[in-house]
Amino acid sequence: MSLPAKRPKSLLERLGKMLLSRCHRFYYRLAESTVGSHKRDFLVCQVEEARNSLEDTRDQFQSALDKFTALIQFDGGNLAAFYRELKREFDRCEQQAERVRSYILTIENLAQALFDEWELELEQYKNRTLRNKSRQKLKLTQHHCRQLIGAMHKAESKIDPVLDAFRDQVLFLKHNLNAQAVAALQHEWVIVSADIAAMIAVMEHSIRQADQFVQALSPASLPSPAGGRGG
Repeated sequence: MSLPAKRPKSLLERLGKMLLSRCHRFYYRLAESTVGSHKRDFLVCQVEEARNSLEDTRDQFQSALDKFTALIQFDGGNLAAFYRELKREFDRCEQQAERVRSYILTIENLAQALFDEWELELEQYKNRTLRNKSRQKLKLTQHHCRQLIGAMHKAESKIDPVLDAFRDQVLFLKHNLNAQAVAALQHEWVIVSADIAAMIAVMEHSIRQADQFVQALSPASLPSPAGGRGG
């Protein structure tokens, strides 16, 4: 599945992701050895959390758009107060966007760890029929996971352009607290409204993919990879 080109990451961001990935792997190993949790359980939990985060992000951007819409309809009052409210909405949007990115990275790392372990445990089967069934289930789960991660990356790719547009508007308003500045932003409001509508549609699709993935990985539908620990 081809994904949209992503903006180049700084060295600090890449190092941070490497450190986070190693911390995740250590945490999963520790939890499995101490409380009997499995990577599959962690993955389901993280997908559910990511789904909720996407919903929160969708709602937050809608809230910011509502605030921006109220600003465009400004016909008198405290414009500085409007700016402060819009700035708070923008800050919350940035925070939610970062949460979405963090969940995607966690899901990618955990899914890879689960699939690597599953592949190794296939060799433990003595019964060829059971091994083949488990291998088929692995391939199906990998397929669902690729779809989910692709949908999440597509949702993520829609966030940055909207954030960039919001940031420009907040900065412009900060330095031009007057009715003429509000009028100048009306055209941008039309563009941002369309961008947010498109972003929300992609997020809704990603949320549905998450629901389907969680259902596919539920204990009732997914046997243990090697008839033992369950990956």
